Amino acid sequence: MAFNEILSDRIREAIADLPNVMEKRMFGGICYMVDNKMCIGVVKNDMMCRIDPAIYEPALEMPGCREMDFNGKPMKGYVYVDEFGLKTKEQFDYWIGLCLDFNKQAKASKKSEA
Repeated sequence: MAFNEILSDRIREAIADLPNVMEKRMFGGICYMVDNKMCIGVVKNDMMCRIDPAIYEPALEMPGCREMDFNGKPMKGYVYVDEFGLKTKEQFDYWIGLCLDFNKQAKASKKSEA
């Protein structure tokens, strides 16, 4: 499934100066791992943001933001932001900032052993 390459490039540029960034294909899109933790991604035309669960409810009130549900279950701490919520540089930078702020305190997923 295709994802918005332009949005992905915007994210890539915004985090280009960070150490320890890795791109990984997942959710039918792309995810940017920062310090081995899911941080930001693109699924179809939406930005996937991992944010502090403590601000999850207020974030859902922001323009263009909705809960991320995976297999019909909402994932608290993860939201999608559509193009309406990312129109301006200020809006885009706001979401990037939330993701990077939470990344500092987020726990890395346990690696599954194959």
